[in-house]
Amino acid sequence: MKQLKLSNQLCFSFYALSRLVTSHYQPLLAPLDLTYPQYLVMLALWGEDALSVKALGQRLMLDSGTLTPLLKRLEAKKLIKRVRSKEDERVVHIHLSAAGKQLQQQAADIPEKMSCSMGFTETEYNTLKPMIDQILKRHANE
Repeated sequence: MKQLKLSNQLCFSFYALSRLVTSHYQPLLAPLDLTYPQYLVMLALWGEDALSVKALGQRLMLDSGTLTPLLKRLEAKKLIKRVRSKEDERVVHIHLSAAGKQLQQQAADIPEKMSCSMGFTETEYNTLKPMIDQILKRHANE
């Protein structure tokens, strides 16, 4: 059955590409002592510090059960601080520490190195990124 052939499955292509991308990030993130998911958290916070856990989870498309252990590890590395809101104790805001802010400088060249490592052309990037973003946008609230 042609429709069940692994090589015809878009999901497998996405899965394999995701693993490939993550494997290319590992040597770039090792000097920063970050895993790929931790790097994503830091990227979000470098873009906007003091996000609530809920807002951070929405940005990263992660549930709190996945996000909380990541935040605990980043806090143990002294890269972030978790602070309860004074207005509503149920809300926890994530703040970059001084070390977390400094790490941004060390990570500044990672996107360019990653692009070179993957061999993406500018055309490929400018074609793929909007297409992937559109797919994710359609399913963001699921």
